[in-house]
Amino acid sequence: MNIILNNRPESFPPDKMTISELLNEKSFTFKLLVVKINGTLVKKDEYHTATIQNGDKVDVIHLISGG
Repeated sequence: MNIILNNRPESFPPDKMTISELLNEKSFTFKLLVVKINGTLVKKDEYHTATIQNGDKVDVIHLISGG
């Protein structure tokens, strides 16, 4: 599977994977993440069911808070 992850091409063995699998594979462990697939926001409670497929554009954004 070939996708665009954060504006960079990435390849993964399966034909599709969930957001949770992607976050685990790429070791994204930040607590405040925003994920979009093809520009559509995915809610955190959907990470185990929302699938990424070949050709998708995925954005994983780490939110930082401060003052």
